[in-house]
Amino acid sequence: MSLRIDPNLRKEVAEFGGGDIDKCMNCGNCTAICPLSKGSTVFPRKVIRCLQLGLTEKLLQSPEPWLCYYCGECSQTCPREANPGETMMAARRYLTSQYDWTGLSKKLYISKVWEVGAVLVVALIVVALFYFLHGPMLTELTEEGGVQLNVFAPAKWVEVGDWSMAVILSFFLLTNAYRMYRSILGGEKGLKIPLSIYVKEFKTLVLHGLTQIRWQECGESSLRWIKHLLLVSAYGTMFILVVVFLRWFQTDEIYPFYHPQRLLGYYATFVLLYVTADFMIGRLRKRDEIHKHSHPTDWIFLILLFLTTLTGILVHVFRILGLPFSTYYMFVIHLAVAVPMLVIEVPFGKWAHLGYRPLAIYLTTVIEKAKEVSTAESVAPEGVVASTS
Repeated sequence: MSLRIDPNLRKEVAEFGGGDIDKCMNCGNCTAICPLSKGSTVFPRKVIRCLQLGLTEKLLQSPEPWLCYYCGECSQTCPREANPGETMMAARRYLTSQYDWTGLSKKLYISKVWEVGAVLVVALIVVALFYFLHGPMLTELTEEGGVQLNVFAPAKWVEVGDWSMAVILSFFLLTNAYRMYRSILGGEKGLKIPLSIYVKEFKTLVLHGLTQIRWQECGESSLRWIKHLLLVSAYGTMFILVVVFLRWFQTDEIYPFYHPQRLLGYYATFVLLYVTADFMIGRLRKRDEIHKHSHPTDWIFLILLFLTTLTGILVHVFRILGLPFSTYYMFVIHLAVAVPMLVIEVPFGKWAHLGYRPLAIYLTTVIEKAKEVSTAESVAPEGVVASTS
């Protein structure tokens, strides 16, 4: 089988960050020390070799970059200080840009102007919509003592916007995920994968999508995995409250603290503020290997998520204090931060890895199971049908 060589691949990936692969002598230390590198999925060595040789197609077909959780041990122990952990991170950014058929991911990753500009443009659109379409800014409080936010921004119309945005973002995510699927399966030409294997292993996709549990196999402390798990649970909780149960969540009445939607909202707010602040502090201190080489998109995502949470809880505080104009203005600011974070980061930026990584683990498992079935069938005695269970 002939392979096309692209001499510009290493330079193109270098635009997305990464270590110095020119220093790498392929000693294999990074692969040997990685607790997640095993079987047919060996990394970072395999990925770095693809970059050195300019094997673009091989890199696109590789799920290995997504199987890495970046504990940093490979970079810490690299005898040539080639920083393979950062190279894996750059490979993930590059692959994200390749899956994205719009081309926007690449522009956001390699240009600060595009990233910041896209956020500002979406924010201005949100502000403009509220400027022309907002409801009356009433100063009277409700009988229960709350600011009449649902008059200024009716929950039913905000809900329509939420669902419209969810449908559009899902379209981009799913179409990009399909391109990822086609890329990875392209490296397994001739392999027949029964539908039953896809169905049976679907639990793998769900498990890793919700928990990222494979992170526990890394050689580092499980504390980082726990923080990430809490962050995802808080983000998911707030997303469901705002998109699915908005009319139950955005009410003008001032409920006591023990009401379910309030408790869930407080939980999500506390976790999001704490974890995002902790991640930003870690990047400022640069004590851990994973925090020494932060990409601009890492910072923008964390800042947007932190500000989304902060402005959201301020809206709630101002409503409790009975401050109408502060509530209205803060609500607009909140959406002017939250909408760009969702529109830009979820389908095209850093947050997309929460979908790509579980999908890579799922497809790797499916391929392994299909190969086991194929091998069993090839060695089965004539007239005997091998079991696919």
